[in-house]
Amino acid sequence: MEVGTGQSKGHRARPIGRRELLAGGAAAGAALAVEAAVPGAARARAAQPAGDGAFGLKYAPHFGMFRHHAGDDHLDQLRFMHDEGFRALEDNGMGGREVSLQEKIAAELDRLGMEMGVFVAHTSWGGVSFASSDSSVREAIEADMRKAVEIGKRVNATWCTVVPGQLDPGLEWEYQTVNVVENLKRAAAILEPAGLVAVLEPLNHWTNHPGVFLTGIPQAYQICKAVGSPSVKILDDLYHQQITEGNLIPNLDRAWDEIAYIQVGDNPGRKEPTTGEINYLNVFRHLKSRGFDGIVGMEHGNAKPGREGERAVIDAYRACDA
Repeated sequence: MEVGTGQSKGHRARPIGRRELLAGGAAAGAALAVEAAVPGAARARAAQPAGDGAFGLKYAPHFGMFRHHAGDDHLDQLRFMHDEGFRALEDNGMGGREVSLQEKIAAELDRLGMEMGVFVAHTSWGGVSFASSDSSVREAIEADMRKAVEIGKRVNATWCTVVPGQLDPGLEWEYQTVNVVENLKRAAAILEPAGLVAVLEPLNHWTNHPGVFLTGIPQAYQICKAVGSPSVKILDDLYHQQITEGNLIPNLDRAWDEIAYIQVGDNPGRKEPTTGEINYLNVFRHLKSRGFDGIVGMEHGNAKPGREGERAVIDAYRACDA
């Protein structure tokens, strides 16, 4: 999840936001609204080119990616992103920011007509979390979900990232899977009434995250089907999946109805598209052909330093967005 450039780890109407969902009142009604809000693979629409200089897909940079052009101020960075054609932001570290800054970011996103992507709701680096049935672990997960709901309200977010943590070497795989499903059902009970969607991110265990429980799209798909909630979906990070299993487009298609969010980065190196082996021109064309209307998070570093490197990132997305 973490990257090295400033991050902690048809036409449609404006997406349903967190405030609109909360205004609905009843939990059941909110759950239906979440299902309507799940974008892209789960709710495909015909993609149409934007006429205002925007990219054809909602690519989402993160803070720090263009700081040599925009400076260190978060709002100035948002304005630069918008001027360059980006219509979304993702910020893994949103939960660690001051409340006042979260509110300013949300207001500026709204003013610019940009959409908030994921922030991180739960990770457990080096520890067993969702694969455990321990009551104290479950309480900690539920506390993270309640905190995520408050952050989501503040920044008008629809999605938050959940990494289920490490696998338990002392417990059979099947029992761990049952624990993950049960813990996700408990999380969904908190998230659904609030209109927030936890997107599960499978990580590669070869290069970046040895020992993680969730590594592949088929595994994530099986778990989401078992949970059966509109508030538990898949984040398909194509960098991780190129390392773990490849077969990117067929796996996208097979898990399409459970994928709510995409992230990208090229391999090897986890830098912008065109710097590695993944044919992102074809991947983005495929997303457009399927009517993907969700966010494509730019969770990668810049291949080159400084302003030159920042401009190269923008040019790479223009080239692959053709």
